[in-house]
Amino acid sequence: MTDLWFFKGKISFQWVNPLWELTLTRVREFVREPEAVFWVFVFPVLLAMVLGIAFRNTGTEQVFVAIEIQSQEESRLASNQMMEWLSQDPNIHAIQLPPKEISRALQSGRVSLVVSTRIEGSSSSQKDALGKLVYQYDASQLKSRTARLIVDDVLQRAMGRKNVAQVIDKRFDQSGSRYIDFLIPGLVGLNLMGSGMWGLGFAVVQARTRKLMKLFVATPMRKTHFLFSFIFSRLLFLILEVIVVISFGWVIFDVSVRGSVLTVGLISLVGSLTFAGLGLLVAARPVTIEGVSGLMNLVMLPMWLLSGTFFSSEKFPDLMQPVIQALPLTALNNALRGVINEGLPLNSHLPELGIMLIWASISFLIALRWFRWQ
Repeated sequence: MTDLWFFKGKISFQWVNPLWELTLTRVREFVREPEAVFWVFVFPVLLAMVLGIAFRNTGTEQVFVAIEIQSQEESRLASNQMMEWLSQDPNIHAIQLPPKEISRALQSGRVSLVVSTRIEGSSSSQKDALGKLVYQYDASQLKSRTARLIVDDVLQRAMGRKNVAQVIDKRFDQSGSRYIDFLIPGLVGLNLMGSGMWGLGFAVVQARTRKLMKLFVATPMRKTHFLFSFIFSRLLFLILEVIVVISFGWVIFDVSVRGSVLTVGLISLVGSLTFAGLGLLVAARPVTIEGVSGLMNLVMLPMWLLSGTFFSSEKFPDLMQPVIQALPLTALNNALRGVINEGLPLNSHLPELGIMLIWASISFLIALRWFRWQ
């Protein structure tokens, strides 16, 4: 009987299936590394907490406006009148600033809009007494354009303007529309990518650099047993990875899964297999930790930026969309959001599942061919 002593455990390849024993070895390796446990289970929760608090829904956002203090008596009276009107709106925070502080306030973001008046002639009417309204703002900033519309509406109404048509506001506030609802599925996808690629890639290269591969080559096992053991060990932690993030979102931020939990599990399973295959492919040849780290960053960084984890991938130009939609993390994020936020069934995400399965199959087959023990 051929025995291999490894990580303080006796692995018998003659009487027990090598794939099972190798999988258990991978699990023991993971559990014995506190850093790996932190990055897989704790870090996504901390990230969700920080971003969920930072971008939480806080009701109507206040508009910060500055009214320029002018030297002319009539202009000062007009500025005071505008200050009184704007202060009556709870959504507007108005302050008065001298001309020399205007540019600095706009540049630093202290205010989004500066209002001043230009008096031409004299008139007894209230509107003419204010003269012309002058708005100074950065037109490239959405919050500045919004501030301009809100402030102008308040001032025009105060000066007697009436709406031509009656307006009815219908407010939309439904589960799934908040930023945290968008974020949680993206963090699940990001976590599956990170654990699949970093967890597998580093483990393979580390075993190669520590000359452990020579011991494995001397045992009665196949290359497929060795590579599949990494994949199966990650699948054992898959349920915990998904449950921890989604449960945290549900308990702390009331993020609910509107679709089938089984569908979420199946999509996560396919996503985990995809990134496990990519992780093995990246680790098939490198012989140093520095080398595999560079390749990991080269593969993962575009998906971090383009695949819609923290913001929608649709913000990128249409010319880039075919490439973005073909990325495995984009497919995984879109499928998870469709089930969790919209309650869509599994058959609605067959294209995304197809993209992930293609990536998984091709990457694993190439990894089998390119893999080297030393």
